[in-house]
Amino acid sequence: MPYRRLPNTDQARLRAMEACLEKGKITPMRELAFSQQSLERLQMFYPKFSSAIRQLQVSKENQFKRAKDYGEVVKKAKLYISHFMQVLNFGIMREEIKPEVRDYYGMDVCTKAIPPLNLESHILKWGEKVIVGEQKRTMQGGSPIYNPSIALVKVHFEEFKDAYRHQKMLQNITNRASALVSNMRDEADSLIQQIWNEVEDKFDAYPEEVKRKKASGYGVVYVYRTSEIRRMEASKLQRDIIFS
Repeated sequence: MPYRRLPNTDQARLRAMEACLEKGKITPMRELAFSQQSLERLQMFYPKFSSAIRQLQVSKENQFKRAKDYGEVVKKAKLYISHFMQVLNFGIMREEIKPEVRDYYGMDVCTKAIPPLNLESHILKWGEKVIVGEQKRTMQGGSPIYNPSIALVKVHFEEFKDAYRHQKMLQNITNRASALVSNMRDEADSLIQQIWNEVEDKFDAYPEEVKRKKASGYGVVYVYRTSEIRRMEASKLQRDIIFS
């Protein structure tokens, strides 16, 4: 026997509510299978829940649209910072620059290793250190590093910082929208369950199959268990063999 299954996605919740709202529009109150109190509660809650879900979808779409461009900006900033550090190390290897200058950039004086740039926080940290360090070194009489110049590094680093702030803003908007929807789900589930209980109680006197059919008209969802589906398929196969 199939069992009733409550919605487990936001879109399914909306569909369940919309089916009941539609019944409320076209069915006289005395014939409606759920109470006027539940209908009024649904009419108040549905617009808020639907609006919250739309806002979450829009927020996710905006964040997704920006993600590719943002990834390119991150990649470019990382590339220029890394290359600048490599050129600095090449100058040290050629003995054109003393190893001690690494200290200007906050780098380990005794190692040629490039600091990690895998995370956004790494790029923010080392982009700032490289720019400040190059300014300090050149102010002390050091020759500027080129290919890339610190000016180019700064251009891409500033572009990254702007994009990072914007991306964080989009993430915060999405997180707030997601939290709002999450906080409303319990009420949505409670409301749907209350209405479906009332609908099933209304048709309780009917045979099970008729009851399910009438309740389904209000959006109540019934599903068969996997074992039941297999038994029905096996039974159908036997019938097909007998009458073939």
